[in-house]
Amino acid sequence: MIDITFTYADLEYYLLILVRITSFVYVAPFFSMGNVPRRVKVCFSIFFAYLIYSVVDRNEVVYNTLLGYVIVVMKEALTGFLIGWGAQICTTVTSFAGSIADMEIGISMVSLMDPATKQQATFTGVFYQYMFTLFMIITGMYQYLLRALVDSFTLIPINGAVFKSESLLASVIMFMGDYIAIGFRIILPIFCVMILLNAVLGVLAKVSPQLNMFAVGIQFKVLLGLVILLLTTRMLPVAADYVFTEMKKVIVSFVEGMM
Repeated sequence: MIDITFTYADLEYYLLILVRITSFVYVAPFFSMGNVPRRVKVCFSIFFAYLIYSVVDRNEVVYNTLLGYVIVVMKEALTGFLIGWGAQICTTVTSFAGSIADMEIGISMVSLMDPATKQQATFTGVFYQYMFTLFMIITGMYQYLLRALVDSFTLIPINGAVFKSESLLASVIMFMGDYIAIGFRIILPIFCVMILLNAVLGVLAKVSPQLNMFAVGIQFKVLLGLVILLLTTRMLPVAADYVFTEMKKVIVSFVEGMM
């Protein structure tokens, strides 16, 4: 006969684990995609919390009043949120790179409904986002995110988070310094080709003033931009490696800022 008895202390500890995992799933890339049913996310959080509850070393959770327990719950929610958000902000590089690329190509007015975020996004931004999500699945980066979440219960026990504002702020500033650099690395071929094309069109406008370079230039930009976008698809795995490396650095720095 299966024994499923448990104490109130066990239930309390499990619920605190569930709070951290639910906050992580709500904001982390790949797990927080808007086209994933909410019931799937909830069931995954409950099942994954049970697995962690079965293997994690338990520590005593001390509080005196109901307000004290609410503070513990908020600390766990913020801990899971920061770990997931540290990974999520790295994926926004794709939207930044896509918006700059569309501006250079000349299709920045084209917007699509991104089913992952339920927001309006540029054409190239959606393309980059889906490609990087595919690379996240192929390379097993989602497994790294789960391992980081599991290891956080060892490094940051339940009710053991100490939020160091200076360290967390330094981590965000460090990321913002690499944000623009990584974004321009992704679209550097398109950016360079568009600069050369503008120079050529400028020379042609001086050589043949009777030609309408405005109308011709728009068509050349769109056609050449889409061709370069297709040809540079083979370079996206390298760009994804830059983003995933930055993602690991940000997650580690955020965890260190809560230890």
